[in-house]
Amino acid sequence: MSLLLKISVYLCLCAGVPCVHLVSWLPCQFTDEHVFLNLEGHTETEHRHREAALQFGQTGDAPLNPRAVTFLITGSKLDLRRFLEETEAEHLDCELRRFSTDGRRARWPVQGGPGSNRWFSCTLRHAQGLFTVTGVLRHPSDQPAPGQQDYHSWPAIADGETLTTSVAVVIKTQTPSVRAALASQQKLHCQFAVDHKGPNVTVEWHRQRRGERTRLFSHAARSGRSEGGGVGLRGLAGGDASYGVPFAKITSEGTYVCSVTVPPLFVSLDISLHIEEPPRVSLNIGPALSLQEGGERKVSCDAEGYYPLDVEMVWSVQDPAAADRRVGAPLPQVLQNVLLTSHRRNRDDTYSLTAFFLLRASPRDSGRRFTCSVSHRSLRAPVRKSFVLTVEEPWAGPRPLGLAAIVLLLALLLLLRHLHSARKHMQKKKPY
Repeated sequence: MSLLLKISVYLCLCAGVPCVHLVSWLPCQFTDEHVFLNLEGHTETEHRHREAALQFGQTGDAPLNPRAVTFLITGSKLDLRRFLEETEAEHLDCELRRFSTDGRRARWPVQGGPGSNRWFSCTLRHAQGLFTVTGVLRHPSDQPAPGQQDYHSWPAIADGETLTTSVAVVIKTQTPSVRAALASQQKLHCQFAVDHKGPNVTVEWHRQRRGERTRLFSHAARSGRSEGGGVGLRGLAGGDASYGVPFAKITSEGTYVCSVTVPPLFVSLDISLHIEEPPRVSLNIGPALSLQEGGERKVSCDAEGYYPLDVEMVWSVQDPAAADRRVGAPLPQVLQNVLLTSHRRNRDDTYSLTAFFLLRASPRDSGRRFTCSVSHRSLRAPVRKSFVLTVEEPWAGPRPLGLAAIVLLLALLLLLRHLHSARKHMQKKKPY
């Protein structure tokens, strides 16, 4: 087919249906396993990292990288590329591994070879953490199944060998890592697909936290039995197994595991839920503080209700002239006489902390801006609270005791004057 004809066919297809960019191949790392008995008779596994490629095409296609182990994915009801959201190959991390069924045998209801099946897992991760996709690849083999299944007797794979495979099961999450605030509602995305209709599938959700594993949900398609909640049963029929966290708490934090079982296959994805609550920052004074020279005041900055524990509080001071300069202004000076209280644990398992210092008013500090800066991983930028100090000179007038004496003296003079006037008036009224 000529180049011009190929371009014409491409344009015609794009005119009729939406054009979707599909990856043709991906460089991958194949983590191979070599299982052996050591000198003490114990089983050990040696992991070998080998060059590999994930190639999409038809049976018999030549490998694009002859030196690598090529996993050629041919057509099936599942196209792994449709789960990659048109992502370019350079934005994907690809890892291939052998897949063990732990000795379980079950007929896979899809034609593909007279012998047994060899299984491999393929995990694709977006470089920026937008999604994770895991697929189980089925390689029909004309060799009979070994007496003892899987990892005890892996068939050797040579460098440059091509394995023709198809996708049997796919599981995907668009939320591999979630940051949630307290009391927020979160949806942990999980979808799956199988290459045949009516599979005997079981979907489960577990949460792992501090060494404990808790089952949150379970549904068996064959029996229709469900346990737990958080997953919509209607969505399961279409492959949507997303789990809802209705009211995030500190105890909601952990690793959530979405798993799909289609005998003899078991595939799962981990989703990390991190609780992050920003601190509420306040000062014990207003935006302006006036003190007389030599006066003292305890100044404190409170960071309340934050999670997790890692918070940083810094007090600094800056001259007013430097604060108004946008270019070339010196950095604020960090105060060294600041004390921190211990972290206080609140009833909702959040924390609080106070940073305080004793401010002694000096004329050189008048007009300076004091700033408390609080940093926490839940914040995109530090929270800053400031106040401006005004230092007043001591009053040069009379002391309080002297002022009181003057007032009493004036009152006494007025009283004497009044008595003198009254006495003169009485003398004028006498007849003698």
